[in-house]
Amino acid sequence: MNINFEYYKIFYYVAKYHNFTKAAKVLESSQPNVTRAMNCLEQQMHSTLFVRTNRGVQLTPEGEKLYMYVSAAMHQLLTAEEELADYSGMVHGSISIGASETALNIYLFDKLRSFHTAYPGIRLRIYNHSTPEAVDAVKSGKIDFAVVSTPVEADSLLETRMLRSFREILIGGQSFKELQGKTLSLKELKNYPLISLGRETMTFRFYERLFLSYGIEFAPDTEAATTDQILPLVRCELGLAFIPESMAGEALERGEVIQAVLKEKIPDRHICMIYDSQHPLNTAARSFRRLLEEDCEKVNTLNRGID
Repeated sequence: MNINFEYYKIFYYVAKYHNFTKAAKVLESSQPNVTRAMNCLEQQMHSTLFVRTNRGVQLTPEGEKLYMYVSAAMHQLLTAEEELADYSGMVHGSISIGASETALNIYLFDKLRSFHTAYPGIRLRIYNHSTPEAVDAVKSGKIDFAVVSTPVEADSLLETRMLRSFREILIGGQSFKELQGKTLSLKELKNYPLISLGRETMTFRFYERLFLSYGIEFAPDTEAATTDQILPLVRCELGLAFIPESMAGEALERGEVIQAVLKEKIPDRHICMIYDSQHPLNTAARSFRRLLEEDCEKVNTLNRGID
């Protein structure tokens, strides 16, 4: 049989994602083109390779057998492409990253700055996502990886690497100065206006679950769209807010805001990287991911020391 190799490539991605539309996005093609190519492949092989369902496609036994050989061949070819690309150095290339607001502000900006200084020719595409949106973008192959804050609900097929931990503190404007040095309970916070990120964010869910664990409803008076809006809202005396300690440091030193002490301990959160180990990365993306993974190794070393 003289079958177009492109059909095998398309088959690989359709079989991998069990979906024609997702395969088309990864291949930067259209869903009708992918469907037409798979119909041609089935006709030329005289076999039914897929069973179409409302949720996508499933491989037939013949399709499973073909995928076993095609996936092995594609792995070799993609590896060869990556190794050859390495020879071109880090002069050109692009990286696509999905990042949550908190991860951008307290972690990723510094990493991007140092990477861009070292490799100014690399194009950076940063997508501002909520944590769930960033995870979905990784699953669909739209981005190379995601850098988000916990809590994270990621597919078991995706890899999750903890990069660093952070703690959040409760702050308020000068109108709440009487709270400075005073210990409050979460229950007492119901007597004060609260500021939080929106309900669609994992930060909101984190505090919603925390308050519920103490039998308290988390009902902020003001919901901000982004993390960097919270501090200005606190300065404007709209209420108290939980914010990463590193973001509040300068404002606390200048006396613009005060820190309130909580009776209950706020659990540490983490910045983590989510990626699909089966998704091929170009040289630039692999290099940046290795840079982030160095922090992952530091976290693991620290945890082993504590143990």
